[in-house]
Amino acid sequence: MTYDQRPAYDLPTRRITPGTAAGLTESDRELLLHLLALRTAGPLETGGGEPVELWEAQSAYAEAAGRLGFRVVHHAPAGPDTVTGSDVPRAVGQAADTMPGFLDCQPNMVLRLGPELPRAATVMFNVHMDTVAGGGPVSFSGSRFHGRGSIDAKGPAVGLLAGLRAALAASPALGTEVGVLIQLVAGEEGGAMGVFGTKPLVEQGYVGRLNVFCEPTGFRVLSRATASMTARLRVDGRDGIDDEPGAGHNATVLLGYLAQHLASELPPYAVDGQVCVAGMNTGSMHNKVYGTGQLLINLSYGSQDTGRKLEAALDDVLRTGVERFRERFADSPTFATTARDAARVTHLDWLKRGLPALYADDAWVGELLLERAGLAPWPAELPAFTCDAIWLAGVPDTSTVVFGPGDLGANQAHAEGEFADLADLDRYARHIERLLISFARNRLDQGN
Repeated sequence: MTYDQRPAYDLPTRRITPGTAAGLTESDRELLLHLLALRTAGPLETGGGEPVELWEAQSAYAEAAGRLGFRVVHHAPAGPDTVTGSDVPRAVGQAADTMPGFLDCQPNMVLRLGPELPRAATVMFNVHMDTVAGGGPVSFSGSRFHGRGSIDAKGPAVGLLAGLRAALAASPALGTEVGVLIQLVAGEEGGAMGVFGTKPLVEQGYVGRLNVFCEPTGFRVLSRATASMTARLRVDGRDGIDDEPGAGHNATVLLGYLAQHLASELPPYAVDGQVCVAGMNTGSMHNKVYGTGQLLINLSYGSQDTGRKLEAALDDVLRTGVERFRERFADSPTFATTARDAARVTHLDWLKRGLPALYADDAWVGELLLERAGLAPWPAELPAFTCDAIWLAGVPDTSTVVFGPGDLGANQAHAEGEFADLADLDRYARHIERLLISFARNRLDQGN
């Protein structure tokens, strides 16, 4: 089949006409079940001490992709320099320092189709092979896959292969005049934020003119990705006994009050993100007043400017909350000591901050994916979410989107019972085929 004989588009909807064979084959289904059975939760998720089978998962995927003509051009863990620096979450740096083999068990892989071509002639797909911990048994009912990673993101990874297979049959330009890269990364989950996965691969130049992050978006093209920062409130006070609860500092009451205050006052500052008042811990005993404890706050933002403003707002809102606590409990026999010393014993530090956010109002993407390929846009009124696409922010001569099957919530990603429907993975394969044909056609229309 020559390029001019590729499947035609129905012009009103820009859809490829029926007859396209995109969809998961029996071999694809077997591959997905094999990937789901492999344990790919990283040490940040498991706490270490458990097998991490990312090398095996990536190699199995590479073998299947090799049948389509892909070759491995990179397969190695990131270097130790990737887990230092101001934008590295503190948990990542600590784990790298204390867990033997932390990076070695979490490699990254890059697959390439065809020769190395200019960025303008290349499309890149990013899929993370690591998962969160837990998950139920792996199964396939004939219509639905269950297992950790089925929708986030091993299922989309296999759907991508099926779409590539169909696109290659339809467009010989792929792998000759148009290059395709696949990044198979570790370090997306566990709060790693891609700092030893996607980030170093981007810095090494494994990117394209179009970069597609295969995350669940309900088949809608999302050209934004929020970043997040994590603040920790600590109370470092004096313990007390239950017989004299006013003699010490009550971290539970102070942090509980501040949690409600932050939940009420901080969200208006998160204009393009979310405020998550997260875990709090002081102690577990009933006969003790805990004078120490911590409260975590996770803040997402859609631009670095918003991130800076949100960071400053947290300082101001916290200061106000401490003052209101002092006024509220100054005359309470039980909490007067805590109120008096609240400002002195309350401290704020950051476990994660300084990460980029992706925001793109890209006319080229609109023409290519929405008009030519007939894909649906992400609704402007819906917030974006955080994923590794942030590391393409500001990279010259690139456009980046997040695009995948399913929904993180509805498909129970990160929860027990995570699933992916075969029909959705088949549909994703058809969309990938259309996306690639549109990209190839656009490239050939440019005449070089």
